[in-house]
Amino acid sequence: MKTAVYCLLVIMVSGLLLTGCATPYPMGMIYTEIKSPVGVGEPGSYSKVGVAKATSVLGLVATGDASIKAAMDNGRITRIKYIDYESKNILGVIGEYTTIVYGD
Repeated sequence: MKTAVYCLLVIMVSGLLLTGCATPYPMGMIYTEIKSPVGVGEPGSYSKVGVAKATSVLGLVATGDASIKAAMDNGRITRIKYIDYESKNILGVIGEYTTIVYGD
């Protein structure tokens, strides 16, 4: 019985420690705050900015719409110049994910 509980505990802790290892963005185990390009277009002149956000609580519940389409709608953008992405996460408890669209 003790061995089964120990093995289960090791598997759970390993799972927690290894989450995020294969993500496309760098993730810190304790704190993450990154800004990165999405790879569309080039920075330059633009007349409008649209922002869309999604949040996560405890890594269990995530809500919001951080899509490019939502950011375009929020900024009334019809032509995209470029897109940035921001991510903030504290201990996996609170996460905020933001898509920023620049355009006309």
